[in-house]
Amino acid sequence: MLQSSGSGVVEALKVINLTKIYRGGSIGVKNLSFTVYENEIYGLIGPNGSGKTTTLRIIATLLKPTSGDVLVYGVSVVKNPIEARKLINYLPEEAGAYRDLSGLDFIRFMLSLRFKGRLLEEAVSEAIELTGLDTDLKKPIRTYSKGMKRIVALATVLVTKPKLLILDEPTSGLDVERSIQVRELIKKYNREHGVTVLLSSHNMLEVEYVCDRVGVLYRGNLIAEGSIHDLKSKTGSSNLEEVFIKLKKSVPIGF
Repeated sequence: MLQSSGSGVVEALKVINLTKIYRGGSIGVKNLSFTVYENEIYGLIGPNGSGKTTTLRIIATLLKPTSGDVLVYGVSVVKNPIEARKLINYLPEEAGAYRDLSGLDFIRFMLSLRFKGRLLEEAVSEAIELTGLDTDLKKPIRTYSKGMKRIVALATVLVTKPKLLILDEPTSGLDVERSIQVRELIKKYNREHGVTVLLSSHNMLEVEYVCDRVGVLYRGNLIAEGSIHDLKSKTGSSNLEEVFIKLKKSVPIGF
């Protein structure tokens, strides 16, 4: 059953009291709750170790929480991960690829897991165009730079047009020109194809440009949430980097 707010806006993602405690007692996230609405681009920001990747991996059904739940369009990733996966596509920060495949063969293989026949050919053509790599796509992936691997992987997940797209550091390894291209692509697929996006990034300015709302994670806790405008206004900041620094300073010692 689709979840909706009182105003009728559909809840694409609902994270409910999510806790992950690893062996040895380290805490990934603690009682984390937030909601992402349909057609929204929502960003998670925070330093290394704040729980961003843990959260994304749980949502993507790759990691089981210690407690709590996640609903993707009303489907529990804990109780019904197979159904949840049909609604999701996920690009991790370090996305692997088959080194001996060409870029084109990689694209075709990955998309064949979701499409067949004419739909597959259309998706492959769309991904090829997005990469902008032309003849390089015929070369083995082992010859690619990190940035080239990243753009191939990103193009492949974008053209699947999932209900929820999860991106961990989407511009990792990309130069400035490619990073700008990727940000525009994320906004394009969100706007034109209705892809709801949850992304994590260390690049605060990137998040500020791309995202509608932001959740700030620190030591596994959500310490603030809101639109970029509201967060800057409440903290008296001129950009998201200042927002984070001021919020971090306000956290009690031993938090």
